[in-house]
Amino acid sequence: MHRTIRSLINRLLAGLSLFVAACASVPPPPAGAQDQNEGQAIEIKNSSLPLKIDEPAATRIDRLIWRGGVMMTTNSPHFGGWSDLHVSADGRSLTSISDEGAWLTATIDYNSKGDLVGLSQGRLGQLRGLDGKPIATKVEADAEGAVRLADGSWLVSFERRHRLWRYRTLFDTPVPVEGPAEIGRQPANGGLEALTVLADGRVIAISEEYGQRPNTAMGWIGEPTAGGGYLWRSFDYATIPDFRPTAIALLPDGSIAAIERAFDMVRGVRCRVMRFDAAQLRPGATVRPEELARLAAPYAVDNLEGMAATKGARGETLLWLISDDNFNRLQRNILLLFELAP
Repeated sequence: MHRTIRSLINRLLAGLSLFVAACASVPPPPAGAQDQNEGQAIEIKNSSLPLKIDEPAATRIDRLIWRGGVMMTTNSPHFGGWSDLHVSADGRSLTSISDEGAWLTATIDYNSKGDLVGLSQGRLGQLRGLDGKPIATKVEADAEGAVRLADGSWLVSFERRHRLWRYRTLFDTPVPVEGPAEIGRQPANGGLEALTVLADGRVIAISEEYGQRPNTAMGWIGEPTAGGGYLWRSFDYATIPDFRPTAIALLPDGSIAAIERAFDMVRGVRCRVMRFDAAQLRPGATVRPEELARLAAPYAVDNLEGMAATKGARGETLLWLISDDNFNRLQRNILLLFELAP
């Protein structure tokens, strides 16, 4: 097939998939995990992805070097919707949360070159609500951001009913954390998707769709306070038309990486991988990130919503990206690994 036609078809399919997902029903929480704190063991099937469909030998796009990618499937109807990502410092294990309130843990597998080949030893469970029971409704379960704090606990952001909860472990009962004053003003499906923590303990959060100035999204710097809370001060995150922030991650050098996503029915899903210096994070300031790469068909891309960063065996910076398939058969759960070029 002519590559121009194939590229157009790929973009149309991606667009159709997101449209269908917006109307689709979602499965209930994993019934088998409701009485098992440790979740259920699942078998993850991994299919290798090339960086570029029509050029399988391609290994680089702009500032990113390809280190492997996989499409993941399981026999569980509750596997999907992955909205944020954490990878252990040694690169051996992965944790993700879903916009249906699920959590996933898995072992990361590599080839002899240290490139990603898949996930194994997966476990799947359901986040709990304040009553200690698994969250069962979409309005309550829409987890979009998750960051591991210095004490090993997790701070999770939710949209639709905008809030922050802290979990000692992802299968414990959470405690509420007071969020920014503007948290309730965000659109129902455009809340706190981007969440990370700096080395000094400050939490950084960015709204997907809420902003008070043209061509910006509002972000917040959370300064830790006594009792486990935060003092929130806002900043602006500069955006361009169509693209909205969906994830951020602290890089090993102390700078910040981000994903920005765009979608329309003609061009499908496009994502920008961004970076900015942490020194830009000041109350009242405007963060202006630089673009590292732009992913669109025929490159490997889907509805990328989660990001993590680690240091590789050679000291290189590795960026991990995971997608939310919206539980739609026309979309994919993909995990991508890139090395940041010097």
